[in-house]
Parts: sequence; structure tokens; C-alpha cells
Amino acid sequence: MGRDGDDANQALSGIAFGLDSFSLDDRMRLFHYTAAENRTAYLWLLRVFDQARTTYHVLLHTTEVAAALDQLAVEHPECPESEALELPRLLDALVDWGVLDRSQDGTRATTVAEYRNRHSVYQFTEAGYRAHRAVESVLGASLDDASLSRLVFPDILADLIALAEANRTGDSEEVFRKLSRLDRVLADMAERAARFYLMLGDLARTNDTRPEVFLAHKDALLAHLRDFHLELQRYTPLLRHAVEEVEATGLDRLIEAAAEADERIFRTHAERLDNWLRRWAGLRAWFAGTDQRGSVAPPGADRISEADRLGEATVGAISSVLALLRRVTESRRGGVSRESQLRHLAGWFAGAPTELAAHALFDVVFGLGAPRHVGVPHGAPDAIPTRRSWWEAPAVELSRTLVETGKPAGPGRPAAITRNEATRSRLRGGQLADQRVLAEAAAGLAERGVYDEVLDEPRTVLLLRLLDVALASRGFGPGATRIGAAAHGVRITLVPISGVTTVRTARGWLHLDGYALEVKLLDSARLRANGAEVLA
Repeated sequence: MGRDGDDANQALSGIAFGLDSFSLDDRMRLFHYTAAENRTAYLWLLRVFDQARTTYHVLLHTTEVAAALDQLAVEHPECPESEALELPRLLDALVDWGVLDRSQDGTRATTVAEYRNRHSVYQFTEAGYRAHRAVESVLGASLDDASLSRLVFPDILADLIALAEANRTGDSEEVFRKLSRLDRVLADMAERAARFYLMLGDLARTNDTRPEVFLAHKDALLAHLRDFHLELQRYTPLLRHAVEEVEATGLDRLIEAAAEADERIFRTHAERLDNWLRRWAGLRAWFAGTDQRGSVAPPGADRISEADRLGEATVGAISSVLALLRRVTESRRGGVSRESQLRHLAGWFAGAPTELAAHALFDVVFGLGAPRHVGVPHGAPDAIPTRRSWWEAPAVELSRTLVETGKPAGPGRPAAITRNEATRSRLRGGQLADQRVLAEAAAGLAERGVYDEVLDEPRTVLLLRLLDVALASRGFGPGATRIGAAAHGVRITLVPISGVTTVRTARGWLHLDGYALEVKLLDSARLRANGAEVLA
């Protein structure tokens, strides 16, 4: 490819085509329907469009969507009927999220009145169709798909041998085809391995697996792991040697041939070179390995390949399956398992006569109780008034044995614990200083408000704390209501309004959509020295 072609590719690479024109926020909005209130209805609506797309029927009118939805409801009981849904509203929501595209079709009108009405037709956007297929792939995934492919190793070895021959003879198109095939096969094998070992991990951690199901499939699972491990051990040295043979024919010539035959017109030649070099590095790391520092190891060096790690993971998986088999067998023989114990304990809680008895049962079962050193009484309790603050009361002498081990000290006078009074005084002084700063900030908020000037750092900190407490107390009923919070002698109230108010702070501008802030001093009877009070 000449210089003019590279310049044209560089110019085209700056243009956004298709999905590239979608921002990150736009792409994430495509999945909003999966968390919406009527997510099941949205899913079946998109299945209607997906089914119509398979019959080359792209544009659907609202009436056609309703008819297709009713047909699906006959075949699938979980599908809602069209009469129970507000189809125009749901379809428009999917348009707002970018999943569907809406256009007008005036040819459907038979009278002037119908022509003036809206005749919207809908279809998938390209990004919306991909998002729907991604959701369907998650919903349709099953454990049956998680399996290791041992038959792929002979094909990989044959492709590597053919790749070395094609690079040696200078057949760039054959190099490109073999490299592309190896890249796809390796990606599929890595994905299968990841899903399989995640499935085994979930199987080993769960407490809900029925022993009958596991025992029925244990022989097939162990045989699958054993056969895959044997094939992996057999082909790993052969694949490593084949990779080194390919590199011996000239790695630079290999990458150059692949990039030359690559037909991605919106990539520059340099980008294609870099892309294929990274793909080969990943393939080499799988079979020829890297050194201990993670870089590509030369032939004959001490290296750890992904195939070696896969073999270790397979051996570990066999051990995990055998351990799970032993646990299931013992639970069936003894009649006691974690599930039966938890069910029995839940029956105790349900049969507790009083709430106090349920709390006592909880403390006993889970071993909860007061720390030993806190429960030690003072030597002369009558000498300390009960109304004295914890900060002002004298400390109780504790033995080092009790604090460090939880065991009572032996006979004799306990060893005193060294207390750092200087550090305690410094921390207490810092707390009092912080309280004074917040009190002054509260007085400043009440005196000057929040909208007339830029709030300094102390007032900003106090305002954010109060907003955090107030917003956490919001209800979920219809309509906006007044909410507020109070601390340090000041109360803020969020008053519902129509519009947006802005507070300028030392950390930036704070926009409140639909609320205005009111700040007032509290009377002395309602002041609290510590904490924040949520006001309804």
C-alpha cells in the first residue's frame, strides 16, 4: 500500500461510522430497559422485533407489534398480552434509549383524518439489535455450554505447520487465513476454559446443588477433565515446537504478510502491523510461554505458558470435584449437611416464643458477646458517679494477658498497660477543633445563606454532610416532598420547586434539580452537640 493509501486511511480513521458514533453514555443507555419497571414487557417487545427480523420484516407498526405479541403469548404463558400494556409508551421509551428507531409511514392512512394521526413504524437500530442479542445470550446461557474442547489441539498444530510453510514460501494470503483461523480458535478455547472453570467454582461453592444431580454427572465430569488433561499434556510440547518453527521462518515477514493481506480499509498499515503483532504475541504466550518477568521468552529459556497454567488448573479442578464428591457422599451417608443445619436453625428462630429469646439464640449461635476487657468492672464502682462522662471517668486497669489473649490474668497484681496520654490529648484536641470549625461554618450558613456568595471549604463540608443525611431520608412516594437535616445548631430544608438552583462552593458548582435550599438556626432546646438529626 502506497503513501496515498495510508493518508486516505488516516483520514477515514478519524470518521465515526456506525457504533463508533455512540458515546459511552449512549451505549450504556441501550441496556436501561433491563432494569426498568416493565423490563419483562420490554424484553418480549424486542423479541417481537427479533422474530420479525428473521423473516425479513423490518418495519413494524403498533398494531403489528400487538398482533405478534398476542401470538407469542399463546405460545409462551410468561409473555404479557398486548391489552395489558401501553404499547405506544413502551415503544417510545425504547426509542429514547436508542434501542429502536421510529419513523412515520403516511401510506397506511385511508382517510384525511387518519393521515393527520400519527402512523409510527419502528425497527431495531444497529446498536439496539446488538444490545438485545447480548442480553439474549446471557439469558440463554446454560452450564451445558461450559465445556473444554480437546479436539481443537490437532487442528491448531496442523494450522501452525501450514503457517510456517506459507511464510517460508511467501504466500501472504495463506498466512493471513491461517493466522485469522488460529486467532479465532484460540479465542474460543480461552472463552470455553474460562466458563468451564467458573462453572466448577460455582459448583464447589454453592450449598443448593442437589446431590442427585451431581452424582448423576460426576463420572462424565471427571472423564471430561481427565481426557482434556491428557490431550493437553500430549500436545503442549508439540505446539511449543511448532510456534518456534513458525518464528524461525521470519517473524517480521510473517507480520508484514498478514498486515498486507488484511482488508480492513479503515485501519492504517501501521495499525494493522501492530494489531497482528499483538495477536501473535498472545498466541505465543499461550503455547511457547513467557519468562518469569512476563516478557516473551526465547527458545530454550525457563518459561510458563498459558497451556501450562491451564494444565495446572485442570489438575486443581479434578481435586476440587473429588473433594466435592467426598462432601456430598458424607452428607448423604450421615444425613446432615450445611443446608439441613441452616433449615433446622431457621426452624428454631421461627419457633422462638419472644423476640428477646430470638436475640439470645442469635448471640449463642453466632458467638456474639461483649468484649472481655470492656466487661471488667472498676475496683471501686461506688467512687465514680454514674452521671460522669466516659471521657472524664478514670480508666480501669487491665492486665496485658486479658487484652492480648482474652484470658483472665493469673494470681498476683496484673501488669499495667502503658497508655499514651499525649496521643490521646492530641486526638481529643483535634476533635474539639473540628467541632469548633463546623460550628462556625454552621453559623456562617445560617447568617449569610448559600446562594449569595461562594461557600468556603468548612461551609461546603458541612453542607455536603447535611445534604447526605437529608437525601438518605427521602421517601419513595409520588411527588416531591420537603426533606431536611440538622446538626451543629443549624437546619437545612430542601423545598420542592420547579426549576434548578445552583450553589457555588469551593469545590465547584452544586446544581439542585427541583429543589431550593433554606437554612435556619435551631432553638437551644433542639441543639445536639454531636451527630446529625433527620427532620421529617
